[in-house]
Amino acid sequence: MSRRISVLVALMVATMSTCSLKAAEAPFTPDPGFVSLFDGKTLKGWKGPEAGFAVENGDLVSVKGGKGNLLTEKEYENFTIKFEFKLTPGANNGLGIRTPLMTEGSLHLLGTELQILDDTADQYKELKPYQYHGSVYGIVPAKRGSLKPLGEWNQQEVTFQGRKIKIVVNGQIIVDADLDEATKSGTLDGQEHPGLARVKGHVGFLGHGDRVDFRRIQIKEFPTK
Repeated sequence: MSRRISVLVALMVATMSTCSLKAAEAPFTPDPGFVSLFDGKTLKGWKGPEAGFAVENGDLVSVKGGKGNLLTEKEYENFTIKFEFKLTPGANNGLGIRTPLMTEGSLHLLGTELQILDDTADQYKELKPYQYHGSVYGIVPAKRGSLKPLGEWNQQEVTFQGRKIKIVVNGQIIVDADLDEATKSGTLDGQEHPGLARVKGHVGFLGHGDRVDFRRIQIKEFPTK
């Protein structure tokens, strides 16, 4: 290969690498009709324990060893929320929806919690069906098998309108339920869930001491009927 061709190839590779780097660094743009809940740099717009969550490389991270609830300052009633998440082995977290603003406490009872969990971990083999990933905790079991292998990014979408909730993970519908219908004979876990009566509240992530990474968090509100 001549020196001139070698130089041209090197320049092409460098240009391609630069373009790839710029593409990777491009800021997140929400989908049409959605607004971003996370700026990729700070926890502006959120309330929660300082030691429980952090921003790393543009991602929102539930810190290993840290606990507590990171919730939006704003309340939401009817909405679709989208986000991506990456699990670590044995990770346990949750998505709180229509919750009170409590940075500590049992929001699976006082609000509504959707489980975020590494379903493949040995320690979770004997869980109840309503405890696996995507389930409305204690209320509605999710269909399993939608998660990608550990270390890969998953996409989740939750639509909450009135009493109906629909959850999609990596393009698969894993929950499509009416909460009133699901609890007409009582809750699956046998506990009182006063949070189910809430018509609006905060949304956010419920840390349980395990690392989980989140990004591209966006929400779209629907008019109240």
